[in-house]
Amino acid sequence: MATVAVIGAGAVGSYYGARLAQAGHDVRFLLRRDYDAVAERGLRIESHHGDFALDRPTIARDPAEIGPVDWVLCGLKTTSFDEAPDLIRPCLGPETRVLAIVNGLGIEERLAAALGTERIFGGLAFTCINRGEPGVVHHYEYGQVSIAHLGDDPAELALAFNLWEGAAVEVSTDPSVLRARWEKLCWNVPFNGLTVAAGAVTTEEIVTDAPLRAEARALMEEVVAAGNAELASRNSPERIDGEAVITRMFTLTDVMGPYRPSTLIDFVEGRAIEVDAIFAEPARRARALGVPTPRLDQLTALLARLDPARR
Repeated sequence: MATVAVIGAGAVGSYYGARLAQAGHDVRFLLRRDYDAVAERGLRIESHHGDFALDRPTIARDPAEIGPVDWVLCGLKTTSFDEAPDLIRPCLGPETRVLAIVNGLGIEERLAAALGTERIFGGLAFTCINRGEPGVVHHYEYGQVSIAHLGDDPAELALAFNLWEGAAVEVSTDPSVLRARWEKLCWNVPFNGLTVAAGAVTTEEIVTDAPLRAEARALMEEVVAAGNAELASRNSPERIDGEAVITRMFTLTDVMGPYRPSTLIDFVEGRAIEVDAIFAEPARRARALGVPTPRLDQLTALLARLDPARR
């Protein structure tokens, strides 16, 4: 059994933390908005795999109350990611490892700059999941997680994989954190971005509208080109199989129904959206590599203007 701190217990952190607790690990949740509700009623997961609840989870308002653990599961939004090192440090011991299940590019590098490279992992979750009322998470579809190590160390990857043994989560490992990040952007860029830019529409409206579907594909193609250029620039043997990834992204999204991604929910509810990590950083890297990404550039500029944080 491992001790696990969940830092950033929103929909993603709460769901995957609850799955680890369900598998028998000692999971401790750092809560803000939901603290009182979870203290009173527990944490409830309403999942297409079957509902379950943690009636009396270990919760804290301050990471110092959690103390050192074996693993930190970081689920913070990148709009508050500057807080991550200070929130994580009280939970670190000499052997603590940090798994960031966070969208965007450059996530692991930002954590490593403050906490050290060897302990940092990236988790790429493909799931349809939203917060409900305080203390409730709605898990609609999918849920698999691909894990990569910042140092691309196979032995470290094996340790991360073993953490999930017995948990009701489909977990795989990726030998390249950089490739894994760019592949995830093939979904996040078009679907998080266009659901906002097209007028607060769902993923279903994008895949069923021919011009929007074509725009989504074109954005994916730009992401693939930029990602492969960066992999080549770092002398990595890994490459993104563009057509296979694009086909998979559409196949999965075609059956999601009217899903609202997190960027759309944040936009509609007037919260800051993750423009920099999901859109601007990939565009910056593409520009530095000389890869033209006109659609990504235009989408990034539009989202920056629409970002509620600017208003």
